Amino acid sequence: MEPRALSFEGSGGMRLRADAWGDPDAPAVLLLHGGGQTRHAWGGTAQALARDGRCAIALDQRGHGDSEWHPDGEYRLGAFAADLACVLERLPAAPALVGASLGGLAILLAAETPGFDPGTVVLVDVAPRLEPEGTRRITAFMTERRDGFASLEEAAEYIAAYTRERTRARNLDGLAKVLRLGDDGRYRWHWDPRFISDLGPSELVDRERLLGCARRIAAPALVVRGRQSDVLSPEGAAELVAAFPDAELVDVSGAGHMVAGDRNEIFTQAVAGFLRRAQAR
Repeated sequence: MEPRALSFEGSGGMRLRADAWGDPDAPAVLLLHGGGQTRHAWGGTAQALARDGRCAIALDQRGHGDSEWHPDGEYRLGAFAADLACVLERLPAAPALVGASLGGLAILLAAETPGFDPGTVVLVDVAPRLEPEGTRRITAFMTERRDGFASLEEAAEYIAAYTRERTRARNLDGLAKVLRLGDDGRYRWHWDPRFISDLGPSELVDRERLLGCARRIAAPALVVRGRQSDVLSPEGAAELVAAFPDAELVDVSGAGHMVAGDRNEIFTQAVAGFLRRAQAR
């Protein structure tokens, strides 16, 4: 199944790239990746949702993948939420929103936007309350190899050491999509370094504000936690579920913070099942 290339205009005219699978007239699902990832993180899930009768759209958020890098390094969480609001203006009413980590926080904050009315919301291993040790480990992973990698094999070994829940990737084609080859022959992450050096995922956000955003979202919500995650604790997940007017929790065994990558089949089944149940109400 080959995706269709889409382009959106985000806040301030930012050019945002996306891939879409499935019937354009089918119910829309917008997939927002985590910080330091790209739209390719959703490939398997997007195709499965398309086969399940949905139009799955995976977006490169600003400063990531093939979307535009902000000239002034504007990567505060509010900017991602503003981009989301712009994209939603181009989509059919009440789409499903799926956000991992950074993408999930952008969805929460977008609830402050007038007219924000998703059909369903799925937040993946993220909540207003995050564990400091886990977030520090992510930041170290993203920053300590600023000089890049000599080969895709070297990058695969580095990623495998961080993602303890999965083995080293044997097929490097997917890895080539999330790294960019520089003129010096080295592979670097496919995102703007200023995303992390400025504010990025460690940006301080008002926890009560985000909980208040969750309380505003009347749509059915699903919180997905990786059981081995060191970023989202059971207590943090429970707090978020309690804040939503209508929410449920799924705990994915054998998955860490990168749930969709660690246990993609289980994750996708959980999301697809939730969307079916919500649609049948």
